[in-house]
Amino acid sequence: MSTLPPTRPIFNNSEDGSVKRSDYQQKPQILARKSVAQSRLFQIESLDLRFSNGEERQFERLTGADRGAVMMVAMPDPDHVLLIREYAAGFEDYVLTLPKGLVDPGEDIITAANRELMEECGVGAHRIEPLVELSLAPNYMRHRMQVLLATDLYPKRLPGDEPEPLIVETHAIEELPALLLREDFHEARAIAALYIARDRLREEKRNNEPDLL
Repeated sequence: MSTLPPTRPIFNNSEDGSVKRSDYQQKPQILARKSVAQSRLFQIESLDLRFSNGEERQFERLTGADRGAVMMVAMPDPDHVLLIREYAAGFEDYVLTLPKGLVDPGEDIITAANRELMEECGVGAHRIEPLVELSLAPNYMRHRMQVLLATDLYPKRLPGDEPEPLIVETHAIEELPALLLREDFHEARAIAALYIARDRLREEKRNNEPDLL
């Protein structure tokens, strides 16, 4: 028969309907950490953890420079978005995704987003606004991606670090279901970013519609 304590809910709903972390949930204690491998871009770190119930486990994660990164939903007009086709070494194939890149030292996310647009798409944006912050595989890395909506575009090209010119495509933002049927469009962050941007634009459109009543 199991001797484990009964499970309890991790989150409680507050009176206003929001979800809050319960006070009893404690982070595991880090007993030891060490680097187990190093490459030009990544470091693999092992963590020895002790959880609040006494269980101990060893986790491994990727660490890096934590410079920050940006992904842009760039719209040349209210109905279309720019996507790039680039080689993805992890899949050994070309994929369709949103323009993105690292934040350089001394940059804020707005400046980095505009620079990356100029390097990858050949356009700048007069208006750039943050949409959301996304993570990727949080069990294995703490990488965070800032998603920004870029509008009021203008032609501007800067040299980038891409090994070959990127192909820039224009797609209707309301045709996301059709994009999902493509074999070359599957990056989760880009999909989430596009749906979030689409919903934001729909909400703004509804709010700007005149009240006919």
